[in-house]
Amino acid sequence: MKVYIVGAGAGNPEWLTVQADRLIRQARLCVYAGSLVNPQIIDMLPASCNRYDSAHMCLDEIIAICADAHARDCDVIRLHTGEPSLYGAIGEQMNALKELGIEFKMIPGISAFQAAAAALQCELTAPEIAQTVILTRTAGRTPLPPEQELSKLAEHKATLCIYLSTENVALICGQLRPCYGDDCPAAVVYHASWPDQQIICGTLVTLPYLAEESGIKRTALILVGHALGRPKSVSRLYDASFSHGYRGSNR
Repeated sequence: MKVYIVGAGAGNPEWLTVQADRLIRQARLCVYAGSLVNPQIIDMLPASCNRYDSAHMCLDEIIAICADAHARDCDVIRLHTGEPSLYGAIGEQMNALKELGIEFKMIPGISAFQAAAAALQCELTAPEIAQTVILTRTAGRTPLPPEQELSKLAEHKATLCIYLSTENVALICGQLRPCYGDDCPAAVVYHASWPDQQIICGTLVTLPYLAEESGIKRTALILVGHALGRPKSVSRLYDASFSHGYRGSNR
């Protein structure tokens, strides 16, 4: 028996990994994040699969289901939204499973930041402008270490992908403007890859007003950085004069 911690991806069922697709379609028991996982993916479960919506459950209840399945030698699909290793609260689940001697395996999924970049049709890195991408969030019920506050991260001028913070767009843009500048591109992507996907593009000055008008408050990602503006800086990778191990200088 094994618990499979499966990433359901950003939402589009066609973006599931091959392994995730197979496990979901063969599942006998599934505990899923009902408030976040696309219902189309839940519909892929067999009709005979026992289903538990973790949105209404605490950690002890989730682990109790896994322990009962372990006693019956029944595999469990623990279906998380996006990429489980990012803001998935799986560490506490894995610790509890390990204490009970229950084997588990992680199956990665496409995260919201990747889906949002695809929706925006942009590269998150740009030569000599942004070679670092930071995945973060603002403080809420879960506080941030002081050194990881946005005002500190902004000093790097990296591309920022900010999770779980859509209700704080105005505050975020205000904190970032001193380092990034008023004209820095910024976007909110709601339900990236879902049928009802929405994209709001602006600058650190205009985005708060645009986001407020949209009414989007949840399940969206905020992206900030000059790489989003599709700068004309060119990588040397495909420069005809640039030689590397697969393309020598003499052709």
